[in-house]
Amino acid sequence: MMDFFLRGGPLMYPILLCSVIGWAIFLERSVTYVKVRRSLSPLAITVKNLLKEDKAVEALALCTQEKNPLAKILLVVIKNYGSQRSYLKSLAEEVGEREAVSLHRYLGLLGTIANISPLLGLLGTVLGMIKAFNVIATKGMGTPATLGGGISEALITTAAGLTVAVPLILLHRYLTSRSERLVLSLEEATMQIVDLVEE
Repeated sequence: MMDFFLRGGPLMYPILLCSVIGWAIFLERSVTYVKVRRSLSPLAITVKNLLKEDKAVEALALCTQEKNPLAKILLVVIKNYGSQRSYLKSLAEEVGEREAVSLHRYLGLLGTIANISPLLGLLGTVLGMIKAFNVIATKGMGTPATLGGGISEALITTAAGLTVAVPLILLHRYLTSRSERLVLSLEEATMQIVDLVEE
């Protein structure tokens, strides 16, 4: 395997780096989304029950302790307890937009890496073919042995770039879909509390 990697030439290193960073982003975002998803419903139910019992102070303390996007949104809503629904909604939307950005963090980088990887493979293809044609220019038609290095480098980097890019594109789509569903869940939970506070 190491011999195969080395025959791909110097561009195999940035392609490998793209793979490592891409998978690290996927794992980090997956863990984050699972934590956020698991904490949404219990927090929303608890806050709703506390507000129904007119325990706004306890609800505020709970949201201060919790470290998730919904808690940050509800913190602003509860602090403005008793305000008009339109005002509470605008506050929730403002904080919600910031929290949505945090949920989308690193997804742009992941998409960029997925797009760059096949281009690095293509660049390796070009460099490998240049190497093969240099052999032809200096030694005539050459032999399979002399031409093989450049052609092998070209094909290996192409394969490596595509091997990295294809799963990363799929992972990017998957994470984007999950983050959008989480944002929607945040909006729904927040609006339930906003309606409750208005009452």
